Amino acid sequence: MLDDATITTIADELARAEEERTTVPLLTARYPGMTVEDSYAVQNTWRRRGIDAGRRPVGRKIGLTSKVMQAATGITEPDYGAIFADMVFENGSVIEHSRFSNVRIEVELAFVLRDRLAGPHVTVFDVLRATEYVVPALEILSSRIEMAGRTIVDTISDNAAMGGMVYGGNPVAIGETDLRWVSALLYRNEAIEESGVAAAVLNHPATGVAWLANKLAQHDDALEPGEIILAGSFTRPVWVEPGDSVLADYRELGTVSCRFV
Repeated sequence: MLDDATITTIADELARAEEERTTVPLLTARYPGMTVEDSYAVQNTWRRRGIDAGRRPVGRKIGLTSKVMQAATGITEPDYGAIFADMVFENGSVIEHSRFSNVRIEVELAFVLRDRLAGPHVTVFDVLRATEYVVPALEILSSRIEMAGRTIVDTISDNAAMGGMVYGGNPVAIGETDLRWVSALLYRNEAIEESGVAAAVLNHPATGVAWLANKLAQHDDALEPGEIILAGSFTRPVWVEPGDSVLADYRELGTVSCRFV
């Protein structure tokens, strides 16, 4: 386990990288004994500072929940990160590409909670009962740590590579559609780059939310009413450059789009 001073040093370094839109060398190369719990301590230090600075927390993201994402990263277990209000964009937003680093897009479903979810022992059925509605979303990945050779320790410390999210389309209540069979086509500059089905996320996208509630319980935390939970990508990440437009077509759930400038 790393000491508090080292945790603070790493959090400072990542905060500067976020502000300056730069990347830092791999943490695991510099701190070989760093553990998953160390990395969550770094993330929580960064999150607390954001709150102290006036940023408003609005939810959480879950990452690495599908086999396709685990294969793309070489990481074999889920992780989570924080979402602040200034990370959330409306459908059709024009977004400054340079506010992020190593920019990629993922296709997801977002759960908006009506009730509190506190682990341990939260199930998929608990998640479904606690959810007010589900809505299509794009996650914007932004990596402040160099990409090659990253482990889950690097990724968690980097707020699970969370940069931002765009939400839109048609919100649906639980029971209005089979969430396992929600599918999407992801277009970049009018060409299809990826497609996927939400069951790729741990067999049901609500499974990731249950995992998150139970994981947070290990850190004396819980999911609160009104929070937005990005449940994990069911496509591989797609790289985007300045000038690119992105659109995900969720069929009956509508579309969500953005453009990077």
